[in-house]
Amino acid sequence: MSEPVRNLAGDMPGDWLQGLFAGRADFGDGPSPILVKAGRVYDMSAAAPTVSLLLERRAFAVSRGRDCGSLAETPGTLLSPVDLQCIKAAGVTFAVSALERVIEERARGDSLKAAAIRDSIEQHIGSGLRAVKPGSDEAAALKQLLVQENMWSQYLEVAIGPDAEVFTKAPVLSSVGHGAPIGVRSDSGWNNPEPEIVLALDRSGTPVGAMLGNDVNLRDFEGRSALLLGKAKDNNASC
Repeated sequence: MSEPVRNLAGDMPGDWLQGLFAGRADFGDGPSPILVKAGRVYDMSAAAPTVSLLLERRAFAVSRGRDCGSLAETPGTLLSPVDLQCIKAAGVTFAVSALERVIEERARGDSLKAAAIRDSIEQHIGSGLRAVKPGSDEAAALKQLLVQENMWSQYLEVAIGPDAEVFTKAPVLSSVGHGAPIGVRSDSGWNNPEPEIVLALDRSGTPVGAMLGNDVNLRDFEGRSALLLGKAKDNNASC
């Protein structure tokens, strides 16, 4: 179960009393979109029935909502701030992330082999990978060199190639909110949380807000095959 709203004041950023926050909560009658402003919680369901519509309509005037009291005292359950939006993720966006994906691939999902492979990969391609701009002539030259040395990987293609990796991380209503247990498959033995910056977009792709997220990753599944990305990433409560 998620943490109640009343316990969240201490988990907010230091300047949260000056900010405007959108989210979703259950006050006992089902999920409602909410705004938090100046320390108070506002039920915005009359202005927009879902968070996705709240963002789409830019319904950020608390005067259109119902004042539910201070964040520190309002009873209820905080849910994931995402409801009808599909959650997308961009893979291997940093050099260190790309290296870890190559390690998974070469270890075939065996965590016991990872340390030795990590040392070898870092020695061969670590510095070169960090120095090039994805899609550049220098990146293409590095690719040719790594192919010749039998060090090339499909993960490096999206790390330094011209096309980014963008995949479906979680379908609608599968993510969980602050304090809720994450979802890990019982047949996974090598997995980890991955802190991420999350952008909330409207349907035209315009950023409306930002938050912190947790991309739960099953490294043994993805390491066995990139075609298992769905099993490694797209699970209930894995975001």
